[in-house]
Amino acid sequence: MKKQDTIFGIHAVQALLANSPERVIELWLLQGRDDERLTPLINTASAFGTTLQRAARKVLDEKAGSSQHQGIVARVKAAKPLTENDLDALLDKTDTPFLLILDGVTDPHNLGACLRNADAAGVHAVIVPKDNSVGLTSTVSKVACGAAETIPLFQVTNLARTMRHLQDKGVWIVGTAGEAQGNVYQADLKGPLAIAMGAEDKGLRRLSRESCDSLVSIPMAGSVSSLNVSVATGVCLFEAVRQRLSV
Repeated sequence: MKKQDTIFGIHAVQALLANSPERVIELWLLQGRDDERLTPLINTASAFGTTLQRAARKVLDEKAGSSQHQGIVARVKAAKPLTENDLDALLDKTDTPFLLILDGVTDPHNLGACLRNADAAGVHAVIVPKDNSVGLTSTVSKVACGAAETIPLFQVTNLARTMRHLQDKGVWIVGTAGEAQGNVYQADLKGPLAIAMGAEDKGLRRLSRESCDSLVSIPMAGSVSSLNVSVATGVCLFEAVRQRLSV
């Protein structure tokens, strides 16, 4: 298990300081940048005794592994990985679980965007397989704009087994498949629910698909055959939000 991580970008660092300031070991700031977006973060970090360092842009680029750091990079204690063993605790304290299952999403930009969608839609947790799937990386946190620090991400050893366990707990699982007869707007997405989305290119794996209670498609009116997984996730999540708000 990793002991330290790197987080970069204003929204990601802001969310970390707001939710888990004790994890921040050190902040690296762009030399010469002092503005209203960074000042509150600096003040919060200073109040917790975090070490602050000033550095040139090239140094921050190297530390972040990216030039998209917005002038702030944090060295942090790695978060404790959440596994299937932690999932029951969340389910037990949630009357009507609203979950997102991502099967084999390997692009960190897509995972980050899905986490951002999940946060905006009020999802309680995101579940991914431990293997053949991207985990929480610095790029995921940057793209998620803070959602990676607020949405629990469970990495499970056997996704199909976890899906069956969710069903035993009364959670209805709706998966997406282009060939499904019914579409997402016809499905009942109220009550305890998990929406299962497949990988960027192959969709849901066979065992994951067979573990769903029902399959739905997204109506496609144009010439393209499918949507990016993060876009499709947003469509499905917010149709569920619309239905759940009308209850």
